Amino acid sequence: MASMAPSAHADGRELPAAVPPNRFWTLTEGRAFFEFGAFMAMRPLLSQLPKGDGHSVVVLPGFMATNNSTAPMRRLLTRLGYDAHGWDSGRNVLVNEALISRLEAQLERLYDERGGKISLIGWSLGGVLAREIAKLNPELIRLVVSLGSPISDDRNHTNAARLFKFFNGDTPEKLRDGQFTGLNIAPPVPTTSIFTKTDGVVHWRGSVQHPHNAHDEHPTENIEVYASHCGLGVNPSVMIALADRLAQAEGEWMPFEAKPHQRLLFPRPSLN
Repeated sequence: MASMAPSAHADGRELPAAVPPNRFWTLTEGRAFFEFGAFMAMRPLLSQLPKGDGHSVVVLPGFMATNNSTAPMRRLLTRLGYDAHGWDSGRNVLVNEALISRLEAQLERLYDERGGKISLIGWSLGGVLAREIAKLNPELIRLVVSLGSPISDDRNHTNAARLFKFFNGDTPEKLRDGQFTGLNIAPPVPTTSIFTKTDGVVHWRGSVQHPHNAHDEHPTENIEVYASHCGLGVNPSVMIALADRLAQAEGEWMPFEAKPHQRLLFPRPSLN
């Protein structure tokens, strides 16, 4: 596990030491039930979000979760015109070579069947996996979006670190000769991190993308929303951002900008 010493921005500015979320936010993760209620109530409006071009989207669940957790999101994406899929790997527990092989096989099959690149959406640990899979197979991937994912190399940003260690050991199975190190480095495809400062599982600072260097050519962005960690997969604001990101034509990526009538749903960008 990484140390608690502060890390630094690409420009040399020091980042705060990694800590888990405030316990208050953890104890109030039950907010997710209200987010699901809002999602259900707003389904007719969410169905009017920008339509897709039919390309495949694979959604990866969070740690200890299954495809059941992402079913509402995938149903919405299907209504918006995407070829939406869960993953073929059951419950997200073990991060090992077998998991990576199954994911790659699924992506290769979809790429061959649909004849085009695939967008990946990953919730929490699923977002970490999505980013790393995109590093291994950038030729298959169109876009990566992570939701409240611990994308720093320091597990101290999450209060699920002990449970992860229980199943995967202090050092998870070594993958692809050094892969799954440098988690903070974005893959060579357009990459969006959606985070909330009231996340009760992963401290929001652990979900923020910082340019790896001043000459990074791969587009990255952070989108802040009002949400809980457990509600990110059904939060209406997240659905608005996802629909906007996925609807972009391939090769024509632009940073997210909420429409005037949506701006109250998205906090003013601040990484302080």
